[in-house]
Amino acid sequence: MTPEPNVLDRLLEISELFQRDLAREFAGTSLSAARTRVLWDLAHEGPSTQQALARRLEVSPRNITGLVDALEAAGYVARAPHPTDRRAVLVSLTPSAARLMREMQRDHEELSQTLLDAVAPSDREAFVRGAEAIAARLGELVAAAETGRATAHRTAEGEPA
Repeated sequence: MTPEPNVLDRLLEISELFQRDLAREFAGTSLSAARTRVLWDLAHEGPSTQQALARRLEVSPRNITGLVDALEAAGYVARAPHPTDRRAVLVSLTPSAARLMREMQRDHEELSQTLLDAVAPSDREAFVRGAEAIAARLGELVAAAETGRATAHRTAEGEPA
């Protein structure tokens, strides 16, 4: 007998569906989920150094360099000298990428509303509160696990915890 799906099963199903939809959306383009994350960040935060991008996206400097190189080659971003730090370079969206990101934001808002329309109007506020609470709790659990892993790693190397 197969157990009834629980909340985690449903969240994993939703995550998988989002991944499939994203893959379908970007099929045949030079965009990937990781590259789109860089564009999304630049659209919301504005021009940035690669170091700041790497920190915000929690990737290595080497990883962000590869992502920015690919986005620049495809015409999505441009690099320019930093106005106050001659050692740094600013990465910014090209005009066509800025338009694409505005379209993506519009699509994002439309999909959000379409998904919320599946919930009875009287349940929507509770659903949104529940989704926010679950996201916050998962964030706490992940942060605690990362802190524990870092502490265990330091202890294994002989450093004080």
